[in-house]
Amino acid sequence: MAKKPMDTVTYDLKKGNKVVYRGTTNDPERRMQEHIDAGKKFSGIKITSRKMTEEGAKKKEAEALKTYRQGHGGNNPKYNKDNDG
Repeated sequence: MAKKPMDTVTYDLKKGNKVVYRGTTNDPERRMQEHIDAGKKFSGIKITSRKMTEEGAKKKEAEALKTYRQGHGGNNPKYNKDNDG
């Protein structure tokens, strides 16, 4: 069985101190440019995890979104469309 690569991180897009998107990527610079090209408004990207498998990062993202909703009236960050990333 092949070992899964540990190349994916979780990240937040922020506008000032406010989180406007939570996601996962194996290429933060490329993903940031994709968000810019899509018209998302943010001031920076913050890597919020160590490198891990894609599966692990997606699980961490879903947990981070759940925690976010608990503190924000059940709402996701502005640009997150669903509850699990």
